[in-house]
Amino acid sequence: MADVAKGAAGAKPRDVHVGFMPLTDCAPLVIASELGFDRRHGLKLVLHREVSWANIRDKLGVGNFDCAHMLAPMPLAAALGLGHASDLIVAPMALSLNGNAITVSHRLYEEMLAADEAATRAGGMSAARAVARVVRARQKQGREPLTLGIVYPFSCHNYDLRYWLAAAGIDPDNDVNLIVVPPPLSVDALKTGRVDGFCVGQPWNSVAVAEGGGVIVATKSELWAMSPEKVLGVREDWAAKNPALVADLVRALVTACRWLDEPENRREAAGILARPEYVGIPEEILAGPLTGALTRGGGQADIIDPDLVVFHRGFANFPWRSHALWMLTQMIRWGQAREPFDLEALTERVFRTDLYRDAVAALDTPLPSADAKPEGGDADDRFFGNGRFDPDAPLSYLANLSIRSSGTDLGAFAPLNP
Repeated sequence: MADVAKGAAGAKPRDVHVGFMPLTDCAPLVIASELGFDRRHGLKLVLHREVSWANIRDKLGVGNFDCAHMLAPMPLAAALGLGHASDLIVAPMALSLNGNAITVSHRLYEEMLAADEAATRAGGMSAARAVARVVRARQKQGREPLTLGIVYPFSCHNYDLRYWLAAAGIDPDNDVNLIVVPPPLSVDALKTGRVDGFCVGQPWNSVAVAEGGGVIVATKSELWAMSPEKVLGVREDWAAKNPALVADLVRALVTACRWLDEPENRREAAGILARPEYVGIPEEILAGPLTGALTRGGGQADIIDPDLVVFHRGFANFPWRSHALWMLTQMIRWGQAREPFDLEALTERVFRTDLYRDAVAALDTPLPSADAKPEGGDADDRFFGNGRFDPDAPLSYLANLSIRSSGTDLGAFAPLNP
C-alpha cells in the first residue's frame, strides 16, 4: 500500500472535528479514526454523532465542525442558498455509493400484493407499479393518501423516491404526502403508523425488517447501479486556508474506504459500527447490508448483492460532476431551484475533482480520465430502469421527464445552459 505517512516525524496530529449521522455509510470516518488511518496522515479525527442532517448543516456552517459526513446534494443546495444555508460547502471526495433502500409497512405491503403481486415481488423499479395501483385505489375510495418519509429535502433519498414514484405515474407532490423523518427516527415512525414507508440509508431499513415493522421493496443498487450517496463536506473558506490538511484528510479517508471495500473486513467494520458512540445497533443487523446479504422481509427470499454499499471500487470516492449535475436537475424538476443558474459552473465550484486528484496523486489509486460520465444504457449500468442521463444535455433530459413541478420553467434556464 503506497500511502504516505505524514505523521511519522513525531509532529502532533491536528484535530479535525467531523459531524456524522449514525448510518452504515459513516464507516469511512469511523474506520479512519479507529484503525489509525487518520494519524498515519498527520491528523486526528474527532467524531461527533448527530441526530439530524439539519444539525450537520448548521454546525458545519458556524464552524463547530471542520468537515462532515453529508448527503451528496447538501453542498449543492448550500451553493444555491437553499435550506437556510449561508456558507459555501465543497465536496473534495465522495464517501460511498448506494446504501439506501425503500421500505414499506406490512399494511402497505399487503395492499401492494393485493394490487399487483408480480410487481411487488419483483421489487426494484417494478414495485412502484404496485404502489401506483394502491394510490389510485385509495383515491377512488376517498381514503387518505399514503405518507412516505424522506430524511432531508436535499437528499438522494428524496430524489430517488420521487423518481421511483414518478416512473410509475405517481406525482410525488400531489398523489402522496412526503414528510421529513431523521434516519434514527424512521423505524419508530413506520411502526407507529406516522409513515407508510420511507427511503432511508442502511441500517435503518434492516432494523425495520428485524423488528417486524417493515418490508424492503427496493434497494438503491436496483434503481441506479453505483449511484451517489454521501460526500465529505468542508467549507470552501476552510479548504482554501488549509489545503495541505484537506489533502491529508482525503488521503486518510480514501485509505479507510479501500480497507472497507475488502470483503474480509466488512464484518469487523460491523462490530466497530455497532458500538453505541457510532451507530449503536446490533452487529448482526449491520453485518447484513455491509456484507451484501440482505433480508427483505415479507416472505421474500434473502438476496446477495455486493453492491448494496460501495466504499471505494469503481471510482466510488471520485466526486463525479455528472452526479452533481443530475442532482441539480432534480432540484429544478421538483421546484426546489427556480432561479436560473449555470449548472456546469456550479458543479465545478462545489464538486472539487481537482482537490481529489491532487490529494490521491501520492496513493496507488486509479483515477478516471474525465470528470463526468453518462449514466444508463446497458444492463450493467442501471439507471432507473431503462433510463439514460447525458451530463452534456441536462435540460434536454429534464424536458423529457413527464412528471415535474408545475412551476418549473426550463426555458428560463436555457440562456445560461446552452
